[in-house]
Amino acid sequence: MAIDRVYYITKREAIEVVSKYHYSKVMPRLTKFYIGAYEGKKLVGVFTLGWGTRPLHTIKKLFPSLGTKDYFECGKLCLSDSMPKNSESEFISKVIKLVKKDMPQIKLIFSWADGIMGKPGYVYQASNFFYGGYIWTEAYLDKNNVRIHVRTLQGINSKKGQKYGTRAFDIISEQGYRILYGKQFRYIYPTCNKREWKKLLKETEFNWARGGYPKDKDIEFFIKDKDGKRKIDEIKMNTTIYTKINEEFKNQITLF
Repeated sequence: MAIDRVYYITKREAIEVVSKYHYSKVMPRLTKFYIGAYEGKKLVGVFTLGWGTRPLHTIKKLFPSLGTKDYFECGKLCLSDSMPKNSESEFISKVIKLVKKDMPQIKLIFSWADGIMGKPGYVYQASNFFYGGYIWTEAYLDKNNVRIHVRTLQGINSKKGQKYGTRAFDIISEQGYRILYGKQFRYIYPTCNKREWKKLLKETEFNWARGGYPKDKDIEFFIKDKDGKRKIDEIKMNTTIYTKINEEFKNQITLF
């Protein structure tokens, strides 16, 4: 069956769905809206809208004339495994229509695809998002292979009285974290009219395009070595192991 409707749900309902179907269970702190996908009366998916850790910095970097009131960032997107192929792009399409209807002041929906976790962003490509290149970033896995955000590490270390940065390699590795290094891919969908979008394109430094999308071969993933340098000869992440590091992978790359 297909998605019958999408509508706003509670945070508790969203957390229950995310805990079942998303590879990362942590809900972004600055989440504004939780939107559910329904198959009949059954809640089968969640799409959250809000902002990342640095909302104003993010939008000013992308489009200098805009502010936080002008955009949302996609926080979580997941669906039940029982849903048919292409349901995610159908879900996104319905969410975009809902945003346009209920929040006409929103001009853009922005999202990162976690290449560092094996995801080049196929769902955004299928949903006709504009691609805007990538950044290199770090991520951290605890001993149970759960991804920990850098802000979470900062909070943990602050409580321990450690005032120096959590990115110090020896501190993080002593705490038992793997340090990953890889790409995150930018995607954006304009919910404003075409005239305004063309105007925004003139002020951005990024080459936004519906094409040139990254694929599995473009995913690059490295482990940080003991000297704090990024090795270029490590095993690359792929879509078969992004949810957890399997036993074969563990045998080849161990905790420091």
